[in-house]
Formats: sequence, C-alpha cells, structure tokens
Amino acid sequence: MLPKIQGQAVGRKENLASQQIVEDHLKNILKKQENQNYKAWKTPYAPKNPHSPFGDFPKEYIPKEKANQQKVYEPVHETSQNALITNKYQGTHQGTGGRTSSQLQKKEEYKAAPPKAGAYDQRTITVSDFRRYYDRGDLPIKVDHQGSVNRIIWKISPEQLDYHHYLPIFFDGLREKMDPYRFLAILGTYGLLESGGNKILPVIPQLIIPIKTNLNTRDISIMEVQLKVLQKLVLSGEMVGEALVPYYRQLLPIMNLYKNNNSNLGDKIEYNQRKRVNIGDLIQETLELFEQTGGEDAYINIKYMIPTYESCILN
Repeated sequence: MLPKIQGQAVGRKENLASQQIVEDHLKNILKKQENQNYKAWKTPYAPKNPHSPFGDFPKEYIPKEKANQQKVYEPVHETSQNALITNKYQGTHQGTGGRTSSQLQKKEEYKAAPPKAGAYDQRTITVSDFRRYYDRGDLPIKVDHQGSVNRIIWKISPEQLDYHHYLPIFFDGLREKMDPYRFLAILGTYGLLESGGNKILPVIPQLIIPIKTNLNTRDISIMEVQLKVLQKLVLSGEMVGEALVPYYRQLLPIMNLYKNNNSNLGDKIEYNQRKRVNIGDLIQETLELFEQTGGEDAYINIKYMIPTYESCILN
C-alpha cells in the first residue's frame, strides 16, 4: 500500500507562463546595469524567425558579415623568407638569416586545446510543431488580454478536443522561448491536463518524444518548465504515473546528469527556492512523485537509471 501523496508545491495554483515573462523582464533590468539587453530568444541555440512573412531571403542577398560563420583564430607560424632560398649546393634553409643558432629554448608549436565533452552544453533548439500550427491558425486557442495578467481563451472547450492530436503538439511547444508561443503552450498544456481526465492515459506514448526532446535541449529554463509539467502530468489522472514507468530509460538519463546541480552558497539565501526554479530540487521532487505514483516497479527502475537516488517511501 503506497502512502498518500502529501500536499506540496505541485498542487499550488501558479501561473507558470506569467512567471517566465516576469523572469525575462527581471533579467533584462539586471543586464541594463551592464549596458546590455537580455532577450531569451536571442541565443544561437533558439530557432530563428523567418526574415519576412514570405520566408527567408536568398543567400546572395544576405550581407556577407551575417552569412559567414565566425571562425576560430589559430596563429600561423611561418618560416622567414630568407630561409626559403634554395642553394643548389647545400639545399634549403641555408640563406642569410635562416636557421641561426641560439641558446634559447625552442618555442613550442601551437596545439589546439583538447575538445570538451560538452555534456552540459546547450543543444540547438529545433522549431516546434506548435509554432507551425499556431502560425497557420490550426490551434483553437488565443490570448485574452485583460489587466496585468494575460490569460487564454479556448475557441472550443478542451473536453471536446482530440487529445491524441492536440496534447503532443502543446507538449512540443514547451521548448519555445519566444512569446506568445511559450505563453500559449504552457497555459494550453495546463488547461488540457486539468480537463483531460481519462483522455490523458491513452496519449502517454505520444508524449514521450516531445518530453525527451525538451529535456535534451539542456536549456535550464526549458527543463524547469518541462519538469513542472511532468509533475502536473503524473497527478492529472489515475495510472498515469504507472504508464510512464516503461519510458524511464528515455526520460531519466538527462535527470541523472543534472540531479546534483545545486549551488553551494554556505549561509546565503537561495531565492530560487521560492520561485521553484532550482533544477536540482525540481528533479528530486519529480523523481519522488514518479516513485509515489509509479507503483511497485517505479523505485527499482528509477534506481537502475539514477543510482544515487534514495527512496522516499522505503527510507
């Protein structure tokens, strides 16, 4: 008999989409102190918008400085011109000013730094299907501008939607970093999970690829959103947690990588605890929910993928 899940921060009503917007404004204010601007979508990893409503410009019309990729500078060591003079009797390197004798140690040749494994490096964020569907008006959702907090309006009630079609699309949009795509994807996902009921369980296999893609971006802000949605998912209906157990091998490796990603601040205050954006704590909360809702086989499967995890039920 598994213990009853205690009421924790997961069940608390929070507007995750508005929180992301406020965080972006806060980071922009802090960057302006350094005479810089912060835009969440202005990163080499985020998908770029098309140059115009009709698509991208041809390559021959793009400025060369933007078209050419930035190259890594590598110093070139050349031999002096006189050392290249050929002497038909003594061969090369016999000209004036060629290879003179010296007591100085020979300079080491330039060697490129060894490549990094890049386990924690961000990956390129591919364009989501959510953006494509929203741009052509195929999603029954729009922004409701009212007061200081925006909301969403469903053109069709979520209970009447085909979850096999729409829920994977909304999950795929969770990796967007530009509004209104991010705002609509987050609130739309929460709305579908709250109104889904028994419709969510059959769609679980179709959600694995979008969830795995979002986590594998290794973008901390995207991973935080995806982990909170995962917590909402396992509490949205019966047997959902158990249905995720066979897919732990796709979902848990990236959590194992960031499980201990916490800041050692000593006696300082960690303000991310209030905002619930500490990636290490979010992963621990998510794993505990997986164990509590995943049935008898959940712990052994989590332990197989994350050896450092300790049970919250058995201990």
